[in-house]
Amino acid sequence: MATLLREHQAHASWRDYLELTKPKVVVLMLITSLVGMFLATRAGVPWTVLLFGNLGIGLCAGGAAAVNHVVDRRIDSVMARTHKRPLAEGRVSPLAALSFALLLSVAGMLVLLTFTNELTAWLTLASLLGYAVLYTGFLKRATPQNIVIGGLAGAAPPLLGWVAVTGHLEPGAFLLVLIIFAWTPPHFWALAIHRKAEYAKANIPMLPVTHGEHYTKVHILLYTLVLLAVSLLPFAIHMSGLLYLASALLLGGRFLRWAWVLYRDSQPHAAINTFKYSIAYLFLLFIALLVDHYLLLSL
Repeated sequence: MATLLREHQAHASWRDYLELTKPKVVVLMLITSLVGMFLATRAGVPWTVLLFGNLGIGLCAGGAAAVNHVVDRRIDSVMARTHKRPLAEGRVSPLAALSFALLLSVAGMLVLLTFTNELTAWLTLASLLGYAVLYTGFLKRATPQNIVIGGLAGAAPPLLGWVAVTGHLEPGAFLLVLIIFAWTPPHFWALAIHRKAEYAKANIPMLPVTHGEHYTKVHILLYTLVLLAVSLLPFAIHMSGLLYLASALLLGGRFLRWAWVLYRDSQPHAAINTFKYSIAYLFLLFIALLVDHYLLLSL
């Protein structure tokens, strides 16, 4: 068995190590970080901060994702969605993955300390530890509210981008965090309903497993209503204008429709379709924030 495992690990490719970083998740995080940077200033963002700030944040996010692969390798091996991941199949060893995570995290911290500011670096480190240690190592297995409590770590990128430009904390940055924080439960619980049997098999106390699908659907609907209200706050505090308001209402209304469809169970595959739409929703909402910001500056 040991010989076979070494043979698997010997065939690890650069694609396996790239997969450890969860690149699709990191890309979405960096989009929100970029928006945070541009919203933080009426002047242009220095190219060094734009390039190296996002590079540092991305490296640290990739390091946290690699730790997640290590901690969740047993869970990944029994779930259809994740059973082909590098650690689950033995192509990369836990030690190699942890070494890779440490390398990425240290490199990311050094980049941030060199090209942005100390506050950005330490906030990024706190976010990394919140996801890799608090959420992955403890909350995920401890409570069905895991994604609500641990969601702050995943909501941090726009705050990190904002602070990379300004060097200090401001209300607008926390509002961006609040939007992602409210978005996370309906986004992730929709996937949890779709993968309920797998989470039960892996003995992970996700909300649909512990409290049932109906209870979870009610909470998805309630959180989507909260998200819609929160998404209107940038307009309410004059951080954005009418273009963003219209976009937030249209995007939020469609999200609410999917949450209602899921609650009523009126369409097949409603859970996974709600999950997929939630990704598009966040991407388009932050793009609307960015476009509106520069439209206001041009007036």
